[in-house]
Amino acid sequence: IIKEFEERTGIFVELKAGDTLALFDELQQDAPGTFDVMFGGGVENFEECRDYLEPYKVSEIDQIAEQYRTEGDAYTPFSVLPTVFIYNNKLVYPVAAPRTWEELQTDRWKGKIAFADPTKSGSSYTALCTMLQVSDQDAQKTLEDFTGALDGYLSPSSVAVLEEVNAGTRLVGITIEGMAKQRMLEGADLSIIYPTDGISEIPDATAIIKGAEHMDNARLFVDFTVSRDVQRLVEEVLFRRTVRNDLQEYRTEEENRMRVIDYDVPWAVEEKENILKTWGEIQNKDKQK
Repeated sequence: IIKEFEERTGIFVELKAGDTLALFDELQQDAPGTFDVMFGGGVENFEECRDYLEPYKVSEIDQIAEQYRTEGDAYTPFSVLPTVFIYNNKLVYPVAAPRTWEELQTDRWKGKIAFADPTKSGSSYTALCTMLQVSDQDAQKTLEDFTGALDGYLSPSSVAVLEEVNAGTRLVGITIEGMAKQRMLEGADLSIIYPTDGISEIPDATAIIKGAEHMDNARLFVDFTVSRDVQRLVEEVLFRRTVRNDLQEYRTEEENRMRVIDYDVPWAVEEKENILKTWGEIQNKDKQK
């Protein structure tokens, strides 16, 4: 996408890649002047950093699906990322695979789950909040049960989740749909499960940083990310879901039946510090046993 933007506009893009949460931490510590544009990351991160963002209404705002638009246009949705389970086809029978968040927390899957650290991975934090919002239990009990199921292990990254399940060092994993589909196309022997008790389907985003040095170019880039050509690529090449309302989505019967929860983004932002603090305390307690 960045290369295509450069070729079409003649504007050079200096790219700094990194973990979502690390880049947002850097933005908060060093802004303004850290970046011109933040490209990628869950909307919780953008909500948390609203004070550092320059509002911008993209030129094709009417083509952005209403449910993904942002109050005040603080940031622009890029693609929709359903949270899913995956399992290794060679080691797990389809009928035995976990179908709910509650089932994933049982002793049956203890020590067999690949899950990246939610203090480092934005998608894992979204997954953790999805689990908490789906659960009938209080947050403390849910986090304790899930930590017990992980049995002291956390995957080093979101990408590692897919690699571990494919290799069979973990039997099931929690990831985002697009990453799983892309890995499967590359030959991974995996299957996707849409949890029947609910999944989140929130977008990642792009935003202009307040005080951006190259403001006009930044606006052109954000417009480009939601253009029809890029959003076709989002679906057909990246296997993500478009945020545009004028592109046809191709979904399987199972995907059409999936139960999407009304994910509470403000709650996930407001409670982030408390959730991750509780998570860390439970993790440390578990290690001391």
